[in-house]
Amino acid sequence: MNTEDIRKIFKGRRIGAIGKHKFFSVLVPFVEVDGKLNLLYEVRSQSVDQPGEICFPGGHMLPYELPQDAALRETSEELGISPYRIETVGRGDVLYGSANYTLYTYIGIIRKSDFGSLKPNDEVKEVFLAPVDELLAEEPEIHNEKMVAKVDESFPYDTLGIGQDYNWHTPEVEIPIYKVGDYVIWGITGRITKSVLEIIRSRG
Repeated sequence: MNTEDIRKIFKGRRIGAIGKHKFFSVLVPFVEVDGKLNLLYEVRSQSVDQPGEICFPGGHMLPYELPQDAALRETSEELGISPYRIETVGRGDVLYGSANYTLYTYIGIIRKSDFGSLKPNDEVKEVFLAPVDELLAEEPEIHNEKMVAKVDESFPYDTLGIGQDYNWHTPEVEIPIYKVGDYVIWGITGRITKSVLEIIRSRG
C-alpha cells in the first residue's frame, strides 16, 4: 500500500461515525388554526419504546438517507399524510446526544385541512396541538441530568498510568419540562421545543 492507495480510499469518501452511533431526524410541525399558531405533538402508543411519552414525528435514518428525507418519510408513515403535503421551511438545530446519537430537526408546516384528516398509524396513540403563544409565555421547569462514568472492572488503570480516581469527562444534560393542559412535554422533545421557541423569540 502506498500514498496513491490512500488517495483513492479517502477521496470523496462519505463521512461516517467513529464507534456505535445512531442518527435520527424529526419534523417540528406547525399548524395554524383560526389564526392561532400551534405545534403538533404525538403521544407514543404501547407498541413502541417509551409508550405514553410525547414526541415529534420522526425516527431512525435509513442508510444513505438524507436527514430531511428521513423526517418527511417518518412523518408521512406516522401521521398518514403525503410528504408532498408538508411544507418544509428550514432546519432547526441539531441535538448531539450523550448516548451516542445525533438528531436532526426540520421545521415544517401542515395545513389545517390536512391536520383534520390525519390517519396516525399504530405507533401513535394520539396527536394534539399546543398553542405557540402559551409555550412562549411559559418558562419551562429546568432540571439537570449528570452522567456518571462507569468502566468495566478489568480496565487497565496501571497500564495507562492512571488511577481509579481518573477525572472522566461526564456531560450534564438540561431537561426542560413544559406543561400544556393535561400533557407534559419533556426530555428530548422538551429540549427541541425549547430550542425552537428560543429561535422564535430571537427573531420576534
